[in-house]
Amino acid sequence: MILLRLAFQTVFLALSQIFSNKIRSMLTTLGVIIGVASVISVIAALDGLQNNILGEFEKFGAKRVFIDGRRPESMRNKITWREVQLKEIEVTEILKHSESLDLIVPMWYGGYSIAHGKRTIDSVSVIGMWPSWHKIENRQILQGRQFSAIDEDEKRQVCLINEHAIQELDLDRNPVGSYILVSGRRFLIVGVVETIQMSAMFGGGDTSTEVFIPFSTARKLNPNGWLNYAQGELKDPNAAEDAIAEIRFVLRKMRGLEPDEEDTFQIQVMQRFIDQFNSMAGAIKAGAGGIVAISLLVGGIGIMNIMLVSVSERTREIGLRKAVGARPMIILTQFLVEAVVLCLVGAGIGLLIGEGFVLGLRLMPDSPLSKASVPFWAIVLSVGFSAATGIIFGMFPAIKAARLNPIDALRHE
Repeated sequence: MILLRLAFQTVFLALSQIFSNKIRSMLTTLGVIIGVASVISVIAALDGLQNNILGEFEKFGAKRVFIDGRRPESMRNKITWREVQLKEIEVTEILKHSESLDLIVPMWYGGYSIAHGKRTIDSVSVIGMWPSWHKIENRQILQGRQFSAIDEDEKRQVCLINEHAIQELDLDRNPVGSYILVSGRRFLIVGVVETIQMSAMFGGGDTSTEVFIPFSTARKLNPNGWLNYAQGELKDPNAAEDAIAEIRFVLRKMRGLEPDEEDTFQIQVMQRFIDQFNSMAGAIKAGAGGIVAISLLVGGIGIMNIMLVSVSERTREIGLRKAVGARPMIILTQFLVEAVVLCLVGAGIGLLIGEGFVLGLRLMPDSPLSKASVPFWAIVLSVGFSAATGIIFGMFPAIKAARLNPIDALRHE
């Protein structure tokens, strides 16, 4: 109880000293205020940017796997680009022998003219895929139905379109049951699929018309084309390495590659990119936080200087307190607490300024930092670092005050 009362009195005395010299205290804590506000603002901005980019990754899906043909430099004169492209039978074998994959779908891209009535659009992306694409892509069907196994098996001339195609082709609001011409062939619209807008950093941009058709129909539409790539979905994001090993084993065996020959394909797992990005973002946060924290050290030097001035100004007070029985430890604690309180007051003001800056970032129109927020650990780090600054830089003035000889102190002019 006595210790608690002593601590309260010491803090109260420190605050009274701060308020008795408001301008000097404000200027002294300016370095701490700027340091804390900078740390909070930079970490919150980086956190918001990280959340924004991870949100774009989530549109792809953390469990997504991409498989594509690749022609190594060492084989450039031995094989053609067409020879390394995936085959439908390879995709089927991957699904059959890879226990880590839940689903897989081959993707057949083509650019064709699309027409309806008097409207014609050139070079529209027409994508052929298996019905399993719906489960992997997880894009909502807004009207109509998904593709079925019968559409694939019977090579039906049916299609799905996105909302943008309705506007560009001047179709009815509910176009299901209408027909469009794809490269001069008549296709029945069986559904409307939602449009997922990707940011420019992921290859997105302005929304455009999309048309989806069964994979077998796409091959019939362009017999001389080839499968562009395959995308799959992992059963578990943590099984990424197992899936890569299984897919690699199947493809190398089917392509008859010798042990010393390079892969003629590439496998990319989205979870790998997410892990790499999180690791890089963490390093950037730590580096940026460390750089702006230097201003806290500058603020600490300012506090040490002002505390030394304070000791000089209050030398007679210290001598009087010692003369009536105050022990050196009490004097040391008083000045140390005063330095810590000074730093914590600066930290509190810095937190408010930093929070205000973060709020401004979030309210900016079309800001990529709309998800910016101050992590709790950043607040704890800033306050803890400020308290440590007060202890470290306030220790020397406090020791100097505690070691003053009471007789010399009382004689001090």
